[in-house]
Amino acid sequence: MEENGRGISPRRSKRRTVHKIAAANEPNLFDELPDDLVVSVLCKLSSSAASSSDFINALLTCKRFKSLGFHQLVLSNVGSKVLAVKAKNRFDSVHRFLIHCVNAGNVEACYTLGMIRFYCLQNRGSGMSLMAKAAIKSYAPALYSLAVIQFNGSGGSRTDKDLLAGVALCARAAFLGHVDALRELGHCFQDGYGIRQNITAGRRLLMQANTRELASLLKSLVKQQPNHHHHHRGLNYEQFNCISCSGCSSMSNEPASEGHPVNVFLKEWFELGLGEMGEGLRLCAHKGCGRPETRAHEFRRCSACGTVHYCSRGCQALDWKLRHKLECVPIERWLE
Repeated sequence: MEENGRGISPRRSKRRTVHKIAAANEPNLFDELPDDLVVSVLCKLSSSAASSSDFINALLTCKRFKSLGFHQLVLSNVGSKVLAVKAKNRFDSVHRFLIHCVNAGNVEACYTLGMIRFYCLQNRGSGMSLMAKAAIKSYAPALYSLAVIQFNGSGGSRTDKDLLAGVALCARAAFLGHVDALRELGHCFQDGYGIRQNITAGRRLLMQANTRELASLLKSLVKQQPNHHHHHRGLNYEQFNCISCSGCSSMSNEPASEGHPVNVFLKEWFELGLGEMGEGLRLCAHKGCGRPETRAHEFRRCSACGTVHYCSRGCQALDWKLRHKLECVPIERWLE
């Protein structure tokens, strides 16, 4: 058998060519699947993906996934983990993706983009409109954020505060199970802030908030337990020491569960210097919040030391338990 200049016989080369042609002519069963079935699979993927990169990588698998990945049903089901965008990523592409999800009717995308536009891009009207769109559909984080804006008069002057509207929005979010709103509403009742003072009702709401927070922490701890033969061993409940705080039981040593991904985005945005804050403006001292002041002296400060500022009573109470309790030094001590 004679070989050509490349060391391959013509007969073998011809055989390989025939196999390639036959493989190319074979029907692709994936292409024969109906679009509605592929869209259904992508909807499940978009709602359960662990991160935005996992979802994007799946769409890049083939041209059909990429085209159907931007279907209205798929984008409307995108979950919070996919929308947990990072401030250090290219914001233009992130912004376009959020707009696509908003146009598809994704409630969480409305809230995320609304917060970014209101606080980061300082587009107050558009941000409020998007958050209101999510709040109308009973999205609890949007209701609570609008309540904080009303309490502080954010984006306006001190005269723009609307305490009654803030309490009403906070009550609606608390009814839907939002722990921060429940805690804020409890402090409003205790202090008579925007509502008639009722110390008993306030303490009861604070107890409910702490109980729900503790239940959430225990649930997350159970999920983190390794699945092995010794799973019957009890959990280490010593991590959840309870102390008496402000007349109610509260957790002292265990950090609170992570907040909404958009709060992480806000914190990264301003800490990385991607957005400019006005002179004298501060971020909320609670590390899980990330909200900035929109005017000077907007946030309330710690009445004891006066060195930290908070966007809400809820953030102040939570940061007291997690961190500030160990750092707070009264002004009189500083003078001494």
